[in-house]
Order: sequence, then C-alpha cells, then structure tokens
Amino acid sequence: MTAYPTALGVLESTVPVGAVFTSDTVLDVSGPFTCDPIVSDDAVEPSAPWSATIRAGETLTIVDVGGNQSADFLVYNAADTHERYSVPDTLAAQRNAYLRTGSVLRSNESRPLMTVVGNEIDRQDTIGGACSKESNTLRYGYHTEFQHGCRENFLAEAARHGLGARDLVSNINWFMNVPVEHDGALGIVDGISAPGKRVALRAEMDVLVIVSNCPQMNNPCNDFNCTPLRMIVTAAPDTTTTGTDLE
Repeated sequence: MTAYPTALGVLESTVPVGAVFTSDTVLDVSGPFTCDPIVSDDAVEPSAPWSATIRAGETLTIVDVGGNQSADFLVYNAADTHERYSVPDTLAAQRNAYLRTGSVLRSNESRPLMTVVGNEIDRQDTIGGACSKESNTLRYGYHTEFQHGCRENFLAEAARHGLGARDLVSNINWFMNVPVEHDGALGIVDGISAPGKRVALRAEMDVLVIVSNCPQMNNPCNDFNCTPLRMIVTAAPDTTTTGTDLE
C-alpha cells in the first residue's frame, strides 16, 4: 500500500503515482502539433493527474508517450466553471459517437470549448467514462478496492481549482479504444494508438483542462502497463504576420 498527499488529504492506493512501466516499453515523447512557440511542456507520470488553463487560441498537444495509455479529460470555461464539457451537446452537434479531426468539444451551453485540430489515431472515445475505486471493485473484485482510479485523480486535481464531486461530468478518453458492438454494447479492447501518437486541441475560449493519466491496470485500455503522457501548450498563431512575410 502506498500513501501520498492530495488536496483532499492522504490517498492510499496499490497503484502509486509514478508506477514503473516494464523495462522493454518503447517510449516516444514526440513533439507539439504546431510550430508556434511553446508556452508550457509537462511530463505527466503514470497514474498522475494534471491541469492547466489554456488561453483562447492556444493549442494543447497530448502525446501518448508509451502507446495505448488512456488520457481521461475534462474541460471547463475558465471564467465560469459552471459551463463545462457536455457529451450530449458534443455528440448531437457532430452526429457521431467518436471524436476526430475537426470535432468541436461543446459545453452544456452548446458553445465551443475546444476544437480537435490534429489527431493521429482513427477515433477518440467520448462515451466510455472514467474508472473509480467503486467501478474497479464491481468489475474486477474486492482485491482492487484500494486501486485509485481516474475519478479519484479528477477529485484531487479539481480541488486545486475549487471544484468538487458535483463538478465532475462525463469525460473524454483520449487514445482509448471503445468500439460500439453490433448489439449496442460497448467494448474496452486493445488500443489503436502507439508510442508518440498525438491529439491536438485548440482552445476556443479560456479553458481549464483537467487530465487523469489513467491508473487502470485491469483491462487493455493502458496495455496493462501504465506509461507517461506529455502535455504541450503552444501559443496562438501570430495573426499580425502579413501575407508577404509568409512568402
């Protein structure tokens, strides 16, 4: 059992933040999706949470460093966190259950929060939800009771921004493969990502992004091998550049 401090107190878990991945794991840190100046560049340890405010026009590139590592993702209007990502509004607007290049993440007020401007895998999941201590216990048995999940990561990181359990909504799972079967059931199966694959999102307003580098070790969503993520924020393009300067 490992104990580590969070904003909500001490969390005990058999899946410690910084869990060691296997020695033969291929890692590819890749780079930002745009060539604009880098605002911030963070490595997120296996099983750890992360958050940042992304300003309107900036682009967040999420790098799947080890391949098939699920990045659970929430996004809020930074100026008013009561406005936050909405699965129903997003799926209804694009008329598709998956996210691809060009997909717009919409809020519960149907306004654009972020736009997927780059995507290096076929489809991104927005319906599979987040793991938790409770769901781990239900799905995998009581021996997993103390394995913290993405819900616990979300709660700990959200508390740093004055948010709590009532502010958690359905999330996106970048790099996770959740096919909808012919009978309508959802599957959690081997991933379709690979080391160094990226997804890039442009902020359409100032947004607060919260990410859980998923601690799940009981199904294929992380290849049974938790690995790091890289979070790169690049500046908004310089709109003062003239057409002559581009030639």
